[in-house]
Amino acid sequence: MQAIQDNRKTILSSSRSGNAEWKENLRIYLRILKLLRPHWFITLCSVICVLLATAFSLVVPSLLGWVVDVGVGSGQSGSGRMSTLWLAAALILGFSILRGIFAYGQGYLSQAVSNLLAYDLRDMIYDHLQHLSFSFHDDSETGQLMSRMTSDIEAVRNFIPMGFIRAITAIATFIPILILLFRLDVNLALITFIAVPVMLILSADVVKRLRPLWLAVQNGVGELSTIMQESLTGVRVVKSFARENFEIHKYGEKNHELRELNMSAARLSAWNQPLLILSLNIVTVLVIWVGGAAVIHGSMTLGTLVAATNYILLLSAPVRTFGFMLNWWVRGLSGGMRIFSVMDTVSDVQDAPDAVALPKASGRVSFEHVNFAYGNGIDVLHDINIEAQPGQVIAILGPTGSGKSSMLHLLPRFYDTVKGRVLIDGQDVRDVTLASLRRNIGLVLQDVFLFNATVRDNIAYGVVNATEEQIVGAAKVARIHDFILTLPDGYDTWVGERGVTLSGGQKQRVAIARTLLLNPSILVLDDSTSSVDMETEYLIQQALDAVMRGRTTFVVASRLRTIKSADQILVLERGKIVERGDHAELLRQHGAYADLYDMQLRDQEEFENQMLDMQPHEGYESSEQSDDAESSTVLEESVEPDLPGVSDLPEDYYVKKIEDQAVSQSEVLK
Repeated sequence: MQAIQDNRKTILSSSRSGNAEWKENLRIYLRILKLLRPHWFITLCSVICVLLATAFSLVVPSLLGWVVDVGVGSGQSGSGRMSTLWLAAALILGFSILRGIFAYGQGYLSQAVSNLLAYDLRDMIYDHLQHLSFSFHDDSETGQLMSRMTSDIEAVRNFIPMGFIRAITAIATFIPILILLFRLDVNLALITFIAVPVMLILSADVVKRLRPLWLAVQNGVGELSTIMQESLTGVRVVKSFARENFEIHKYGEKNHELRELNMSAARLSAWNQPLLILSLNIVTVLVIWVGGAAVIHGSMTLGTLVAATNYILLLSAPVRTFGFMLNWWVRGLSGGMRIFSVMDTVSDVQDAPDAVALPKASGRVSFEHVNFAYGNGIDVLHDINIEAQPGQVIAILGPTGSGKSSMLHLLPRFYDTVKGRVLIDGQDVRDVTLASLRRNIGLVLQDVFLFNATVRDNIAYGVVNATEEQIVGAAKVARIHDFILTLPDGYDTWVGERGVTLSGGQKQRVAIARTLLLNPSILVLDDSTSSVDMETEYLIQQALDAVMRGRTTFVVASRLRTIKSADQILVLERGKIVERGDHAELLRQHGAYADLYDMQLRDQEEFENQMLDMQPHEGYESSEQSDDAESSTVLEESVEPDLPGVSDLPEDYYVKKIEDQAVSQSEVLK
């Protein structure tokens, strides 16, 4: 996935020096926190709860010190001391309850704002992915994109309550405690302050080493998702080649690598926390040693020492969770880097600032000196010139890799030309909005994609407000209506993932109905009948003929039978148009088209003409039917074996002869 990898390389290369790395980290964190702006009130309430919960917890050590000095160590009477103890106990209990209430508010609100952030991120990334050009998706792995939508967003989501809010809690605890310790005793405060640089140095070192580890973990999750997605999508191929064990081994190997990366990160995080706690325990020992000596010598009250040690114990809570918190900071950083690498990708194809809406087109299409190349920079189309008048059919032939599909992908601006222009009704396609351009162009591809929805929803995908009458009408023209009625729930039958419950021909005709409902001015048919049997091809071709009427149509086909009546036939070779003309003109040129015709159709047509000459003229009827069953009858009648003089031929002689003649069709073009 080149687009994301390029962004990642840019990030990593800019982080080689220490200062640059910290600046980059800070930029990512600030960018994440900036996403909280729409939810500032909830975030503010969460922070206020943090501050109040911390404030109430800080009162308790001072109360304990006061109880020791006044309630226990003073010269008060027994009843006076008990009153002091009861008052202190009531205050400590009250402050503890208040602290618990605000701690609950902190936890609930921080989780709420983190979930809102995750919701926003999912919407933002999905929206951005929908608007990125084909070139991005060509270079991207689906599994990596899925992991950004799931595990990376989850890492950023957890960063808010586990990292950001806990960091505020730690700061709100540490700074006031240092101030209070300075008020109690300067020496004890200085001893405690010694631990600060030690903790910062240890934490900085851990962040530096954890950052690449967690980035590798997130990438590993993406790679694992890719393997899973590919194996499930291609499960029929896996099983047909009996490669289950290979796929299991491949997944297990990557899963093992991911486990080792996670264990390395866990070891590093686990090693950091004991060092931090050890630092704090050393401080506690020194405070008790120095403070105890001061109490013995009378320069410090016992209550002051009790208060100081309790403040240091309060510090132990954030220190104990500091390693855990640091872990989420680094994971949030890694997730943010991967998310923003997608968000920062600019689409190669987008609306120009002054783009206008393309009205309903008449269908005049022009290619003017068009050159095109993919990301590798190697031209796949060279100086393409085409002029198609409204309603004309333009057929395109050529060997694999000659640029047929690439040329058609320039019409709806899936890609932009490197040189030259593509015009519709005299307007450059780059000067009109993408939405209006694509509303004028209908595509029927060889590899039909149907959504996991009902037949009705798939047909109406491009026209969401289509009426029942329009949907049924499109299905009838596409020769699929009668078949739909045989389904358990008719038009409300779910077709399964990628239309798995339908055959190839049925999916093609649903796709044709979907395109017809869009009512485009220009039709693009990219080898839409090459992967089906002859009877299904006949039915699909009937449907396509109905859709093509009155529309400018570009057809890529490997079977000449489907395109020989085209107004223009273009033969491509290595990205160049090497032959151009209608069927008769190309036969007279005796080039690649004529060779393909000789190989594929000449014998077949001569044979059919002989059969027609031998056929009786009286009582013979032929009619075009409007449904699949009757269309099949027409196909069967057109190759009826009981004709005079040929009744002794095998029943499947005609079909086999036609299929055998098409076997070597690609050899001529090669």
